[in-house]
Parts: sequence; structure tokens; C-alpha cells
Amino acid sequence: MYSLTLFITVGLSASAAGADAAPFYADKLDLLFYLDASGERRPVQSAADWELRREHVRANFQKVAGPLPPRENLLPLDIQVEEEQEFPKYVRRKITFAVESWDRLPACLLLPKGREGKVPAVLCLHPTSEFGKDVVLGVNGKVNRQYAAELAEQGFVTLAPDYPGFGDYKDARQRAYSRGYTSMTMKGIWNHMRCVDLLQSLPEVDPERIGCIGHSLGGHNTLFVGLFDERIKVMVTSCGFTLFAKYMGGDLTGWTHDGYMPAIASEFDKEPAKMPFDFPDILGALAPRTVFINAPINDDNFDNSGVRDCVEAARPIFRLYGAEDHLIAVYPEAEHDFPDLERTQAYACIRGVLERD
Repeated sequence: MYSLTLFITVGLSASAAGADAAPFYADKLDLLFYLDASGERRPVQSAADWELRREHVRANFQKVAGPLPPRENLLPLDIQVEEEQEFPKYVRRKITFAVESWDRLPACLLLPKGREGKVPAVLCLHPTSEFGKDVVLGVNGKVNRQYAAELAEQGFVTLAPDYPGFGDYKDARQRAYSRGYTSMTMKGIWNHMRCVDLLQSLPEVDPERIGCIGHSLGGHNTLFVGLFDERIKVMVTSCGFTLFAKYMGGDLTGWTHDGYMPAIASEFDKEPAKMPFDFPDILGALAPRTVFINAPINDDNFDNSGVRDCVEAARPIFRLYGAEDHLIAVYPEAEHDFPDLERTQAYACIRGVLERD
């Protein structure tokens, strides 16, 4: 059996080779073409054509975030319950589980009361906060982010993990970098895919009805895990992205610290024009699954006009699949927030996808 360090290094190298072969797309607002093996532009006229560019999107993302480790021979989850609390409509279990042989992920699992059979589940990713998962549980942090608790009250199984560096997972970054990761974005993707593994393993959960929701940090992490994990049928992203050229006037410094993707600085000079991926092609790569976007007009972090640019660029890809109504965007008169009305709309969207017969 390979040592863990060798296992990761071999996997990363194999993925990196595929990423290096992907062509660079200078215009990421035009998704209706792909570059063939000779570098020639070919029109995207069908879903089959788009599949070729989707693979380029995934590969180009890995040039920035680092390669996704291989998912063969996954370790047992080894779920350990540390604490259990009763609430009127759900039971909340504080757990840890094995995401890698050297790493256990802290999370909270919320199981609704009074539902029979296998029910839908939602992975709930928290925003930037020292409190980590407690924010989406409504235990600590800002209001209007308690979606893990609210969805559990509505009958969904919900799972709220910590992101590296937050909550009960504050020591995770150094360990992950020492094991071969080159970004916490990719470590987050790996962990969140393991969260989907956990949800699918539960006797209470229908493994074919899983969604993901997040605000801010959780908003873009929802898109990132969705890019690689097609088991996620519906994604809700609140205040989670904008066109890179419109992020802080084109200064990508905020994306480059050790909690995100340092290569944006070291390899791509923090310049939007040099980035191998952007959010229009991320959105397009999620088609035809359902994506709900909350993008407040006065968000001072993720420029609203840049969100609209991304949505309009991706809309033709959803149209290729006959799924234009699966890309939903709301633009409330609010700041960097997830207001009551928009959360209610997001929950209705999740329900509409996951509760279908």
C-alpha cells in the first residue's frame, strides 16, 4: 500500500498532466466555441460540443487550484459522534469523519424529525467566519446565514462542515499544504465531495437527491464542488462570485491568500486576463443542473454587474440543454447578505428540484 504522501503526489501528477493539455481561452464571456487539438475555433452547437469545452474548464481550473486527487480506493468514513442535541424539529449531531488517512473533518449533521423513508439532503457551506459551521447552524456569527438549521426544519437532512482554517478545523491548512495540496480551494473540494459520500451513505438520505448551498466563501465553494461532483443536483450560491475583471477593480489579491489559491499570485500575477478560468465558464460547466444565484445590488465584495455578465454568458449553454430555466438569478436591493426573501426563494428552488417525484 502506498504511503499517503506518495498516494497524493502520484494522483496530483496524473491530474496535472491532463490540465496542462487544456487550451487557454482569452475570451471567457463567449462560451459558444471550443478549441480543438490544433487550436482551431469550433462552434458549440450542441450539448455534445459543450462537453468538450466543459472538460477544458475543469482542467483549466486545476491549473490554478491544483489537481483533484484520485478518488479510487476511498477510505471508510469512520463517522464519530462527539455530541448530540435535540431540537423541536431535528436532531443535531456534532461529528468528525475521515476525509483522508491523515485528516478528519469536523461537521454537524442535522436529521429532521417526523419524516419517513429516504429524504433529500443539502450540503451547507459556511461563509468566512472564525465560527465556521456554527454560522449556518444559527449558533454564532451574522444573521441570515442559518440555512443548515432552516433547511433541517423544513425536512431536509443537512450537513455543515468546517472549511480549512475555521471553526474546529483551524489547523488544517498547514497539514494540507504539507501533504501536497497547492490550494485550500482544492482541499475544500475534496472535503466537500467526501461530504457527499457521507450523505449518500446515510440510511435516512436518498442518494440521488442531494443539493448544496453557501454564502460568500460558501457561495463560491458551492460552485467549485459542483464543477467536479455531478451528484449534486442543485446549487445555491449567495454573494459568491463576480467576473474576475470586476472583482475589486480587477485586483485579485483577495483570492491569493493561503485559504484560497496562492497560484493566482505566483503563477498568474493576480491579473484577470491571465487566469485560465473565470466564473462564466464555471456556471456554464454546471449546466443543465439547477443553479440559484443571490447577487445583491449593493454587494461591495462581488460586483453585481459582473455577476450579470457571468449569468448572461452562461445562459446560452443552459439553452443548449433545453434548461434555460435552470439558471436562476435574483438581484435584491441589499448589501453582502442573504436576506429572508431570497433565502425563502432559494429553499423553494431546492425543494422544487429535490422533492420532484
